[in-house]
Amino acid sequence: MSSNVSKKSHATLRYTSMRVSVFLGCLLVVLILGHFQVIPVSGEAGVIFLFLLAAVVSAPLSYVLLSQQRDEMSVEISGRVDGIRTRTASRIASQNAEEDAVDDALRAAATKSPAGPAASAPQN
Repeated sequence: MSSNVSKKSHATLRYTSMRVSVFLGCLLVVLILGHFQVIPVSGEAGVIFLFLLAAVVSAPLSYVLLSQQRDEMSVEISGRVDGIRTRTASRIASQNAEEDAVDDALRAAATKSPAGPAASAPQN
Protein backbone atom coordinates (compact mmCIF):
# COMPACT_ATOMS: atom_id res chain seq x y z
CA MET A 1 0.00 0.00 0.00
CA SER A 2 2.83 2.43 0.75
CA SER A 3 4.24 1.88 -2.74
CA ASN A 4 0.86 2.85 -4.17
CA VAL A 5 0.81 6.00 -2.05
CA SER A 6 4.33 7.00 -3.06
CA LYS A 7 3.53 6.19 -6.69
CA LYS A 8 0.57 8.57 -6.64
CA SER A 9 2.32 11.32 -4.70
CA HIS A 10 4.80 12.09 -7.48
CA ALA A 11 2.52 11.67 -10.49
CA THR A 12 3.07 15.24 -11.69
CA LEU A 13 6.84 14.89 -11.53
CA ARG A 14 6.68 11.50 -13.26
CA TYR A 15 4.42 12.79 -16.06
CA THR A 16 6.57 15.88 -16.61
CA SER A 17 9.82 13.93 -16.73
CA MET A 18 8.32 11.36 -19.12
CA ARG A 19 6.94 14.16 -21.30
CA VAL A 20 10.38 15.77 -21.47
CA SER A 21 11.92 12.38 -22.25
CA VAL A 22 9.54 11.85 -25.17
CA PHE A 23 10.41 15.30 -26.50
CA LEU A 24 14.15 14.68 -26.15
CA GLY A 25 13.81 11.32 -27.90
CA CYS A 26 11.96 12.96 -30.78
CA LEU A 27 14.55 15.73 -30.86
CA LEU A 28 17.35 13.19 -31.06
CA VAL A 29 15.69 11.36 -33.95
CA VAL A 30 14.97 14.61 -35.80
CA LEU A 31 18.54 15.88 -35.25
CA ILE A 32 19.97 12.59 -36.57
CA LEU A 33 17.69 12.81 -39.62
CA GLY A 34 18.82 16.41 -40.10
CA HIS A 35 22.48 15.45 -39.75
CA PHE A 36 22.20 12.83 -42.49
CA GLN A 37 20.22 15.28 -44.68
CA VAL A 38 17.04 13.17 -44.65
CA ILE A 39 15.41 16.39 -43.46
CA PRO A 40 17.00 19.37 -45.24
CA VAL A 41 18.53 21.74 -42.69
CA SER A 42 20.33 24.97 -43.44
CA GLY A 43 21.70 27.31 -40.82
CA GLU A 44 20.21 28.51 -37.57
CA ALA A 45 16.66 28.63 -38.92
CA GLY A 46 16.92 24.95 -39.83
CA VAL A 47 17.88 24.02 -36.26
CA ILE A 48 14.91 25.97 -34.92
CA PHE A 49 12.75 24.13 -37.44
CA LEU A 50 14.05 20.81 -36.12
CA PHE A 51 13.18 21.79 -32.54
CA LEU A 52 9.67 22.80 -33.63
CA LEU A 53 9.29 19.57 -35.61
CA ALA A 54 10.33 17.56 -32.54
CA ALA A 55 7.74 19.41 -30.45
CA VAL A 56 5.00 18.78 -33.01
CA VAL A 57 5.88 15.07 -33.27
CA SER A 58 6.22 14.57 -29.51
CA ALA A 59 2.83 16.10 -28.65
CA PRO A 60 0.60 13.35 -30.13
CA LEU A 61 3.06 10.67 -29.01
CA SER A 62 2.84 11.94 -25.44
CA TYR A 63 -0.93 12.15 -25.67
CA VAL A 64 -1.16 8.48 -26.61
CA LEU A 65 1.75 7.01 -24.66
CA LEU A 66 1.33 8.93 -21.40
CA SER A 67 -2.44 8.80 -20.91
CA GLN A 68 -2.20 6.69 -17.75
CA GLN A 69 0.37 9.03 -16.17
CA ARG A 70 -1.73 12.04 -17.16
CA ASP A 71 -4.78 10.48 -15.46
CA GLU A 72 -2.75 9.81 -12.30
CA MET A 73 -1.53 13.40 -12.34
CA SER A 74 -5.09 14.63 -12.76
CA VAL A 75 -6.25 12.61 -9.75
CA GLU A 76 -3.36 13.98 -7.68
CA ILE A 77 -4.06 17.58 -8.65
CA SER A 78 -7.81 17.31 -8.12
CA GLY A 79 -7.20 15.78 -4.67
CA ARG A 80 -4.99 18.71 -3.75
CA VAL A 81 -7.56 21.20 -5.04
CA ASP A 82 -10.34 19.47 -3.08
CA GLY A 83 -8.21 19.61 0.07
CA ILE A 84 -7.53 23.31 -0.42
CA ARG A 85 -11.22 23.94 -1.11
CA THR A 86 -12.24 22.05 2.06
CA ARG A 87 -9.72 23.89 4.23
CA THR A 88 -10.79 27.24 2.79
CA ALA A 89 -14.49 26.50 3.36
CA SER A 90 -13.87 25.48 6.98
CA ARG A 91 -11.73 28.58 7.58
CA ILE A 92 -14.44 30.82 6.13
CA ALA A 93 -17.10 29.07 8.23
CA SER A 94 -15.09 29.56 11.42
CA GLN A 95 -14.48 33.23 10.60
CA ASN A 96 -18.20 33.71 9.95
CA ALA A 97 -19.01 32.02 13.26
CA GLU A 98 -16.60 34.35 15.07
CA GLU A 99 -18.15 37.40 13.38
CA ASP A 100 -21.66 36.19 14.25
CA ALA A 101 -20.63 35.70 17.89
CA VAL A 102 -19.24 39.25 18.05
CA ASP A 103 -22.42 40.64 16.42
CA ASP A 104 -24.63 38.70 18.85
CA ALA A 105 -22.60 39.94 21.82
CA LEU A 106 -22.85 43.54 20.64
CA ARG A 107 -26.61 43.25 20.07
CA ALA A 108 -27.09 41.67 23.49
CA ALA A 109 -25.08 44.45 25.12
CA ALA A 110 -27.08 47.10 23.24
CA THR A 111 -30.46 45.71 24.35
CA LYS A 112 -29.38 45.48 28.01
CA SER A 113 -28.07 49.06 28.07
CA PRO A 114 -30.67 51.43 29.61
CA ALA A 115 -28.83 54.54 28.37
CA GLY A 116 -29.87 54.19 24.77
CA PRO A 117 -31.33 57.02 22.64
CA ALA A 118 -34.92 56.17 23.67
CA ALA A 119 -34.13 56.56 27.39
CA SER A 120 -33.01 60.20 27.01
CA ALA A 121 -36.06 61.31 24.97
CA PRO A 122 -38.70 63.28 26.97
CA GLN A 123 -41.96 61.51 27.66
CA ASN A 124 -45.20 63.49 26.97
